[in-house]
Amino acid sequence: MTTPSITAAAAPSAPATRQPYAAEANTQKKPNIIDKLARHFSRYWELWVLSAPALIFVAVFAYVPMWGIQLAFRKFDPDKGLTGGDWVGFYYFNQFFHSPLFGEIMTNTIRISLWTLVMGFIFPIILALLINQIHSTKVKGFVQTVTYMPHFISVVVIVSMLNIFLTPGSGIIGRFLGPESVMGNPKAITSVYWISEVWQHCGWNSIIYLAALAGVDTSLYEAAKIDGAGRWQLIRTVDIPAIMPTAGILLILSMGSVLNVGFDKIFLMQNSLNLPATEVISTYTYKIGILNSQFSYSTAIGLFNTVVNFVFLITANAISKKISETSIF
Repeated sequence: MTTPSITAAAAPSAPATRQPYAAEANTQKKPNIIDKLARHFSRYWELWVLSAPALIFVAVFAYVPMWGIQLAFRKFDPDKGLTGGDWVGFYYFNQFFHSPLFGEIMTNTIRISLWTLVMGFIFPIILALLINQIHSTKVKGFVQTVTYMPHFISVVVIVSMLNIFLTPGSGIIGRFLGPESVMGNPKAITSVYWISEVWQHCGWNSIIYLAALAGVDTSLYEAAKIDGAGRWQLIRTVDIPAIMPTAGILLILSMGSVLNVGFDKIFLMQNSLNLPATEVISTYTYKIGILNSQFSYSTAIGLFNTVVNFVFLITANAISKKISETSIF
């Protein structure tokens, strides 16, 4: 008679369950960043070669010069170079903030920039909506050509035209504005600046809105007409909503240069009579840095201008993203 204990002892033990590939999975090496980059470049190297010239151009002319930003925090010494001067911190920024001209310069810059930004944003949209209502292809092409041709006129020529047209007594427009020179009137020079800016660039800036309108589905117009929509209702319910995302992106990008008044044009328009209304950050920086050789001071002013523009850009992008879900990043 076999006892249970002997049978249990004599029975062979079951082998331990082996989990295949478990150890291999745990010991498998995860790809590091170098391997990922190597795999990426091996797959997309043609695209990187094509984009290399543009990347090199941006790096050389946009990022390498940023090394000179530290000049705003140093006292420039020609013998020691950009990085050899004494560190003065925010001395030049405080000098600009406490300058007697700070309030006047900021007021002029903001006034001219905002007028140009707002009017330069509205009028291209209106022009694009009006051109889009022209059904004749030839007439539409003619109107587009006439409106965006001023964009290619040199700034020097534009300012010369303004001086000739606004000359009191003999100018085409100046003869109707009295004996006082409009170009020398501090109260009128801002209007002259933004009106000429809108006239010069309105047609060119409307092209992108016309491209957005060209992509609108024609069935939307047909459905609106069936519902009894007139021309104004078509513009309000179809055209304007179609270009709003494009308008939002362009407005955000424009906010990044809200304090950047074109140096060349405003500098050419300056004279001894309108100087209190035309002295802006760009012209003041030129006079301080180039004419008076105060390079550290002018660098600090330029850096302040850039930081303010960057803050406006980030703020506008955040507000637009929260309200309309339209943003550039």
